[in-house]
Amino acid sequence: MPANKYALLRYRIIDDCLTNKARKFPTKEDLQYACEQALYGSSGERVSISTIEKDMWAMKNEGELGYYAPIAYSKLDKGYYYTDPDYTIKEISLSEEDKEAIRFAANTLFQFKDLAIFDQFGSAIQKIMDRLSISPEMQDEAIERFVQFENTPMAKGTEHLPVMLQAIKECREVRFRYTSFIDESESERILHPYLLKEYRNRWYVIGKDDEGGKIKTFGLDRISDLSLRENVFVVDRNFDPEVLFKYSFGITAGGKPEKIVLKFAPQEGRYVKAQPLHPTQKIIKENQDGMTVELKVIPSYELRSSIRSFGKNVEVIEPIDLLS
Repeated sequence: MPANKYALLRYRIIDDCLTNKARKFPTKEDLQYACEQALYGSSGERVSISTIEKDMWAMKNEGELGYYAPIAYSKLDKGYYYTDPDYTIKEISLSEEDKEAIRFAANTLFQFKDLAIFDQFGSAIQKIMDRLSISPEMQDEAIERFVQFENTPMAKGTEHLPVMLQAIKECREVRFRYTSFIDESESERILHPYLLKEYRNRWYVIGKDDEGGKIKTFGLDRISDLSLRENVFVVDRNFDPEVLFKYSFGITAGGKPEKIVLKFAPQEGRYVKAQPLHPTQKIIKENQDGMTVELKVIPSYELRSSIRSFGKNVEVIEPIDLLS
C-alpha cells in the first residue's frame, strides 16, 4: 500500500538521522523525538514507537517505495545504522534514459515560465534537476539541438489565474464583468468557481453561475474587474469534470451527445487515424477511397470549426445539417 505523505516525511527524517555522522547509531527513542520535533515542534503531537518500527520495516521491505534501505541494529552501539555507510534514500538511481525524460519534461514545463501562476515551477524544477544531478541549466543544450518546442503567444486573461485558483481552493465566490463572445454584450457575474481548464492556449473557468444556478464556462480572456469575495460556497456534489466533459468537443460542456459520422479523403484519414478527433472516435470503414469515422459528441462551435478546417477533404455523412 502506498505510504501517506506523513509516512514519507518520517522516512526522510529517519534517513537524516541514520546518515548523521555527528550522532551515529540513533535509538528508536531518538528517531521518535526527531520525527516529533520536525513534524510538530512544540505542539505536543506524538509519534509512537510502534510507528517508528513500522516505518523502518517499510523502508527496508516495501518495494513500492522504490528502495530497500539497509537498516540494521547494532547490539554493541545499541542503535540503528545503514550497513552501507554511503546509503541514503535521497539518492535516486536513474538511468540516462530516465534523466533525458526528466530533462524533456522540465523543458516542456519551462515554456510556462512567463505565467504568474507558474512562477514557482522554475525553482521547483530546478530543485528536482539538482537533486537528480542533472544538467544545472534549465534549457539543456542537447535538447535544444534536437527538439524545438512551440513558443505560444501569451494568452489574454492569464493574469486572472492566481485569483481564480485561490477562489477554487478556498471555495470563495468571485465577481467579474463578462463580455459575451456571441454579441459582445457585457454583464456582471457572481460565480462559484470549480475548475480551471486550458484549451488551445486559452484558459477557462467552469463553475456554478449565481444567476440561475447552472454550471457554465467562462473564458478568462473575456473577464474584467475580477474580485475575490468573502462569501464561501459548497461545491455541488454532482459536479464531476470527467462526466461533464466526457462527450464535449473543446471547451463546450453540457447538452446531449449525438452520433457524428464523417468521411475523410485518404491523406486526411491517415491523419485522423493517428490523431483522433475525440476519444469516442471509431473507424467504421477504411479503404483506398478514404476513411469513415463515427464520433459521439455534443455538437458545438469548436466541433464545427474543426470539421471545416479540413475543407473539401471531409464530408459530413450524419447529421447532414451539422454545418448548416
